[in-house]
Amino acid sequence: MSGPKPSLRSGGSPQSRFQVDVVTEAASSGPPAAPEESRSRFRSVGFLDSVALGSAMDIGLPPDVSHEPDAARSDSVSLHSTGTGHTHISDSHSNTYYMRTFGHNTVDAVPNIDFYRQTAATLGEKLSRPSLSELHDELDKDPFEDGLANGEEPSAAEEAAAALRAKEAKGGTVKFGWVKGVLIRCMLNIWGVMLFIRMSWIVGQAGIGLTIAIILMATVVTTITGLSTSAIATNGFVRGGGAYYLISRSLGPEFGGSIGLIFAFANAVAVAMYVVGFAETVVEMLSDVDALMTDELNDIRIVGTLTVILLLGISVAGMEWEAKAQIVLLVILLAAIANYFIGSFITMESKEPKGFFGYNSAIFLENLGPDFREEETFFSMFAIFFPAATGILAGANISGDLTDPASAIPKGTLLAILITGVTYVVITISAGACIVRDATGDHNDTVSDTVNCTDAACTLGYDFSICKEGGCQYGLMNDFQVMGLVSGFSPLISAGIFSATLSSALASLVSAPKVFQALCKDNIYPGLGMFAKGYGKNNEPLRGYVLTFGIGLAFILIAQLNVIAPIISNFFLASYALINFSVFHASLANSPGWRPSFKYYNKWVSLAGAVLCCVVMFVINWWAALVTLLIVLALYIYVSYKKPDVNWGSSTQALIYNQALTHCMNLTGVEDHVKNFRPQCLVLAGYPNARPALLQLVHSFTKNVGLMVCAHVRTVTRRPNLKEVSQEHARCQRWLNKKRLKAFYTHVFSDNLRHGAQFLMQAVGLGRLKPNTLVMGFKNNWSDGDMRDVDVYINTIHDAFDLQFGVAILRLQDGLDVSHIQGQDEILTSQEKPPGAGKEAASVTLTKDSDAESCPSKTASSQSSPLIVRATETKCPLSLADQRLLETSQQFKRKQGKGTIDVWWLFDDGGLTLLIPFLLTNRSKWGDCRIRVFIGGKINRIDHDRRAMATLLSRFRIDYSDIHVLGDINTKPKKHNKLSFKELIEPFRLKEDDMEQEAAERLKAQEPWRITDNELELYRAKNNRQIRLNELLKEHSSAAKLIVMSMPLARKGTVSSGLYMSWLETLSKELPPLLLVRGNHQSVLTFYS
Repeated sequence: MSGPKPSLRSGGSPQSRFQVDVVTEAASSGPPAAPEESRSRFRSVGFLDSVALGSAMDIGLPPDVSHEPDAARSDSVSLHSTGTGHTHISDSHSNTYYMRTFGHNTVDAVPNIDFYRQTAATLGEKLSRPSLSELHDELDKDPFEDGLANGEEPSAAEEAAAALRAKEAKGGTVKFGWVKGVLIRCMLNIWGVMLFIRMSWIVGQAGIGLTIAIILMATVVTTITGLSTSAIATNGFVRGGGAYYLISRSLGPEFGGSIGLIFAFANAVAVAMYVVGFAETVVEMLSDVDALMTDELNDIRIVGTLTVILLLGISVAGMEWEAKAQIVLLVILLAAIANYFIGSFITMESKEPKGFFGYNSAIFLENLGPDFREEETFFSMFAIFFPAATGILAGANISGDLTDPASAIPKGTLLAILITGVTYVVITISAGACIVRDATGDHNDTVSDTVNCTDAACTLGYDFSICKEGGCQYGLMNDFQVMGLVSGFSPLISAGIFSATLSSALASLVSAPKVFQALCKDNIYPGLGMFAKGYGKNNEPLRGYVLTFGIGLAFILIAQLNVIAPIISNFFLASYALINFSVFHASLANSPGWRPSFKYYNKWVSLAGAVLCCVVMFVINWWAALVTLLIVLALYIYVSYKKPDVNWGSSTQALIYNQALTHCMNLTGVEDHVKNFRPQCLVLAGYPNARPALLQLVHSFTKNVGLMVCAHVRTVTRRPNLKEVSQEHARCQRWLNKKRLKAFYTHVFSDNLRHGAQFLMQAVGLGRLKPNTLVMGFKNNWSDGDMRDVDVYINTIHDAFDLQFGVAILRLQDGLDVSHIQGQDEILTSQEKPPGAGKEAASVTLTKDSDAESCPSKTASSQSSPLIVRATETKCPLSLADQRLLETSQQFKRKQGKGTIDVWWLFDDGGLTLLIPFLLTNRSKWGDCRIRVFIGGKINRIDHDRRAMATLLSRFRIDYSDIHVLGDINTKPKKHNKLSFKELIEPFRLKEDDMEQEAAERLKAQEPWRITDNELELYRAKNNRQIRLNELLKEHSSAAKLIVMSMPLARKGTVSSGLYMSWLETLSKELPPLLLVRGNHQSVLTFYS
């Protein structure tokens, strides 16, 4: 082939993601591409013209055996065809193709973790993969915005800059590993003040055996909770917020919001509890040296206030300083514990009168069993000890400051539970084996020969039997500071007490603001958003610190530990219970999204843990447990009522789906029964806000009773934009939810109403949850429109009967469709309005409206959905007809007041005509209305027919106010009404007698809706019946709130659409709201039990 040889090269515009440029061999020396070309994303390429043969960067062809060096462009690839049919590719670096990253030559994206990040991800920037439309739509679309396609790899300089930015970002924030971030915090929190000043007393009361049982019970609860916490923490990326984040993302905002608030509050009050414990110890030391400032209570307040100010300063200084302080406190605490154990092996004669004799089997055996005093019990001991086992969430509470929360939380939490549990057990055995329960402290209380002494102390030469009368100050039962006596250096035990209390207070002071900040960021409680703001590189919640400080200070001023403590443990336990329940709930829901990498959990064990937590709550303090549950319930109800606009994919959603699916499947195996019949309505309403009266009426008798599907048949002449359709569907469903209409929205595209309705009636539904009744609006002004539309409308009714559907048609004299009136309820939300629509009124329209055309202010926007017609601020005044239409469109939304629902049950359709009015009267809006039943009968047996109907209604258990037997239905109608009917049908008659047979047949085939003379003669009686019924309706039911009437049937293929429509028109004109109903002639009522 002669002519220039096309070469392949990359596009010239740096903004282009994937560009096809037309180049020639001389492109390198020619002028640059036009700006219009460089801005384009895609351009068509003609392959028939060798000069115009386009190229793409790295088309992905492997290099051929024939290579020709190209001195002008070292990276260029040349492609040309020889007469032999072979394609030669020229590449100066033949091996570079094989060295390319997979996916370099396509817009399609390879899997990347950044595609799966959430918008607010902290560990990396969220990237967007190419959308399906970008990959699938035609090339003349402009799918791409600014940014790199997958096919354009960043340069080395760009990669280096990105790596530097990431390194700087990583170095800017302080992140902790599992040891410093979780293990140390949990151990410091669990090793609380109980370790040194209550553990020995519990051993004296409950004995070694029961004390170990108490420790094991508490450890079981915390271990199960730790396993559950590990499961949730490893089921995806964990952000800051600790228990609140874990619970809210698992069980949803209702549980998370309620428990998050009280958990943050409990941590704030826990600051006060630990600080008051510290202050009490300090004041006792001051009291021993007679150095009180005022009195004990006020001294506790003073010391506590100074302490919490110091702790606030450490916390505000930043997480790094707080972590360093925690390490110092841990060292002191470990030294104090070691000091105790070392001292327990060093026996001193001076300590023996105070009860410490060193390890002795006699003391161990004596202390093995319980010796409860002062009305103490096993459960009261458990209630006192259990707060010492809390604190397992200290690491999870700062999950946002951990390098790898999913790994750190399981390792740190479970190891902390193991270490602290073992420590408590060892100290229990140690204290019970070397210290007697009671001691006088007097060296002279030695064993004498005249006294019968059997205690363990007697075998060691001391007689403490006088202590049984009370008054002794030493021993396990009497001295809270006995561990200081045992230790090798007692001031170090005091330092350990200070370390335990201050470390726990510091951990709570950090946890509360972090949890509260996460809660405020989610905007669960309006008005708390100001506390969501963070400061500095670590996003420190300084406002939360100040709030926590204020709450803690307020409770410190109470200065009584026993008043502060009870409710806090219950708040923590409520959190533990919900964490365990979250794991059980998520496992039960069997959601594909529940796949934690931590596998050592069991849903039934988690459920047992949740129950245990609730039991422990009531064991510790029953009234505090009740208060906690009431607060959680109140907050749950509040959040449920407010319905925050969040969607976290909670297990509640998964379980609801699971249950719905299970019940749907169960229903499929159950045959329909007349007692369980429910009207399940497919409502052809168009857009939901187009016919509000129709939806409101159907909703009145289907709410909480049956299925309601708001269906929309959309006739289109071009392929719809499916993305817009999906968004529109979501908007319509949201509109229904906002109006509290319990209905589903669905739509279908079709060439006409009939075919669309066929699709809907056959496809809508799931198992037994399928519509059985088609509800439509009456076709007003049908005689002025295209009769082909009438033919489609009537055939839709025929199709419903063919599919064994019931049919209901609602007629309001002013019409149903309000879509052409501007200012109606908008389906678009304020965030979804098209640009520039802020000063415009929106309305919904289905069809082109003549009134809309006459008003020059109404202009359709080609950019917006067909749903929206935008109008400028200069609104057209509403006509009287539109004003009446707006008023009547809302009539079923109001309470109806006293009146009647007149049921004209002329033909037995299975009872649907009677069931719908009964369901209506069960609603509060229709509760004041009474049912009147009208039936046909003979003039000479009216009483008999009335009694028969009364018997039937009583057996159906349907209340009614009156029964009217119409004996004059077959009376001839008035002459002027017959003339009106004749005028109505005149334009639609075929008049075959006035034309040749062949022409008549041809016209009838072309216009099947036309009424033949033979048809009129055949159905003369039926015509008269419709006219007469309209007269009777005006006579008896002109004041009714609603008329429900048996709809006349027309035999398919015999009665033309024009005649059937004329029957419906004649029957329903000039009447109150009328609902024509015809069931599928299967019984929907029964009087059998």
